[in-house]
Amino acid sequence: MALMRVNPTRMELTKLKKRLATATRGHKLLKDKRDEMVRQFMLLIRRNKELRAEVEKALGIALRGFVLSRIAMTKEAMEEALLYPVREVELSVSRANIMSVNVPRISFMEKKRERSFFPYGLAFTSAELDNATAELARVLPQMVELAELEKTCNMLADEIEKTRRRVNALEYVMIPQLEETIKYIRMKLDENERGSLIRLMKTKDMIAKREAQ
Repeated sequence: MALMRVNPTRMELTKLKKRLATATRGHKLLKDKRDEMVRQFMLLIRRNKELRAEVEKALGIALRGFVLSRIAMTKEAMEEALLYPVREVELSVSRANIMSVNVPRISFMEKKRERSFFPYGLAFTSAELDNATAELARVLPQMVELAELEKTCNMLADEIEKTRRRVNALEYVMIPQLEETIKYIRMKLDENERGSLIRLMKTKDMIAKREAQ
């Protein structure tokens, strides 16, 4: 471990001790923050995995419904049935704070509609198209939640990695360097004290000899 370039004085020793105490406290706080972020990240990942499985299953059902309805209906009839949607939703994005990370919060609101749930008359469409449309409408709120969760997980993962690098820099570089430099200064100060004591003792001996003559 390379020593810091400082003068081996008591003033520098006091400064380095204060820096070491600050670095140690900072290391503990960052480590606690990292551990808590990891805990919350794991909870979000589990929910994300469950929700993704549900959304993928629902989309698979809807896709099969559209494929079957395409067999039962002509392309023109299917396009005409789905041309004008009757549902209108409004999404608003806000921010939430998780361990100093500003993550998105997406609120989902469906505007009032007066017409039928389906954008077409049921008399001229297949049951498969009805089921596929209903499945897509049902899974839409889950898709919005999944988008929010995945963005939150990505942002937390980035922050966890940044915090991990800071913790490692303190733990394996800065704190050991400060400790080694403090040890070096103490050794130099002890050497200087011993040297001063020896010179003082020699000076006393010389004075005593002169007085004895």
